[in-house]
Amino acid sequence: MSDIDIARSAHYEHIKNVAEKIDIPQKAVMEYGDYKGKVSYDYLRSVSDRPDGKVVLVTSINPTPAGEGKTTTTVGLGDGLNRIGKKAAICLREPSLGPVFGVKGGAAGGGHAQVVPMEDINLHFTGDFHAITSAHNLLAAMIDNHIHHGNELGFDLRRVAWRRVIDMNDRALRDVTIGLGGVANGFVREGGFDITVASEVMAIFCLATDLEDLTRRLGKIVVGYTRDKQAITAGELEAPGPMSVLLRDALMPNIVQTLENNPAFIHGGPFANIAHGCNSVMATKAAAKLADYTVTEAGFGADLGAEKFFDIKCRKAGIRPNAAVVVATARALKMHGGVAKDDLSKENVEALKSGCANLARHVQNVKKFGLPLVVAINRFPTDTDAELQAIQAYAKNELGVDAVICTHFGDGGAGAEELANKVVNLVEGGTDQFAALYPADQGLWEKTRTIVREIYGANDIIADKKVRDRFKELEEEGYGHFPICMAKTANSFSTDPNLKGAPTNFDVPIREVRLSAGAEFVVVICGAVMTMPGLPSKPAANEMYVDDEGRIQNLS
Repeated sequence: MSDIDIARSAHYEHIKNVAEKIDIPQKAVMEYGDYKGKVSYDYLRSVSDRPDGKVVLVTSINPTPAGEGKTTTTVGLGDGLNRIGKKAAICLREPSLGPVFGVKGGAAGGGHAQVVPMEDINLHFTGDFHAITSAHNLLAAMIDNHIHHGNELGFDLRRVAWRRVIDMNDRALRDVTIGLGGVANGFVREGGFDITVASEVMAIFCLATDLEDLTRRLGKIVVGYTRDKQAITAGELEAPGPMSVLLRDALMPNIVQTLENNPAFIHGGPFANIAHGCNSVMATKAAAKLADYTVTEAGFGADLGAEKFFDIKCRKAGIRPNAAVVVATARALKMHGGVAKDDLSKENVEALKSGCANLARHVQNVKKFGLPLVVAINRFPTDTDAELQAIQAYAKNELGVDAVICTHFGDGGAGAEELANKVVNLVEGGTDQFAALYPADQGLWEKTRTIVREIYGANDIIADKKVRDRFKELEEEGYGHFPICMAKTANSFSTDPNLKGAPTNFDVPIREVRLSAGAEFVVVICGAVMTMPGLPSKPAANEMYVDDEGRIQNLS
């Protein structure tokens, strides 16, 4: 059966009954139908003094078209922990419509390790992304309206820094000219669109600890500069209040369930290749207060999502992770070893061993943050025993970690019980000594260099004078203590998406530096990565339709 058929045939429990499994009273759940809900602010405040449970991060090797299954493993591990008697909750990001209708597909897991209702989660869900898009674009409208009505704050039209957003892949909107059509339509200037998940409002949404903190951060957004290069903020436009109005309900964490009726928080959705790639702080903290084990994921490979989870989210929110899981597949490792996609079903132990260099660098990187870890081998039907044994032997002999074969895609939580037991042993071993990669007081250029050298394995960073000067300007403006949010391809440690494995002897070119003053980090854009993706030649959208019975078909 397809993922959507499995999801439709499952037994769902009412969301209020699911919430009660982690002690959320029914009156604290705002229902969005029978199977979706939001947890009220009042209840979250009432449990804020509770001690935190254990937090486990699920990350992976660099993604390939072969598939890794990080979200699937997160769901399977959560179900597995509940099967062995632990009170566990999972925390995921909300899917973006861009990938859903593009090439990657949905982000609700797969097989028998899914969160449901899958169709709702992958599409409009509870409307959070629409609220974030509207709040972002309200600020854009207020900027142009302010300029139209006299420009009291003195915006330099060449230095308006706030673009618009839409939750769709649309390359034609990357760079646009606005204000055409005469005086009544405002002043003509250059603008553009990013995808909603790259919005600073999305980042703020996911890093805010409550409504007050959300509004404070929104006020700090730098939206442009005057002719003498003085920053203009959203607060000066009186925008945080109305933006918060649009975000009030959205900021309450969403709760749904796995196919095994275990609780799952799905809230926020920044991409890890162009933003910080983690679900909301509010959802993760809520889960940590309510469950003994919180299993969360960070986008793409550990070089992007995990590094940002540790250096941005954990640092800013005071979250202390206790263990990590690095997901790999034999298919993906063979691809990192040079095997073409069409040949992945054939056994090739030598190529797999070569591709294990990618796994090795990710494992070594996670260890740099002081966390114990286990490798989860997400098994595919075409994997051979020789290939799986080769991964396990490499992990044990070369990396000093265990690699557990998982079959949660086909078997649900039962297929992740061994992984769950291993995670519990790691956590209860008490060996975690979590620490960020770099100190907050290190210079912005040096922080960036530390990431590319320590995490990517690069020689150095390179940039033209304009970019170097921007680093210095940000430090002079008081932002030198901010962490770095790297934006680069997810498919390689380098900025070349075709460079698989564990490349060495390369530099990382920096194209642009953007300040996210409200999110409280600096975005460093590397190589050719885009903050507005495009659709592929044959997007997933082409195959989707609604049948005669009103059911969505070919959503995956």
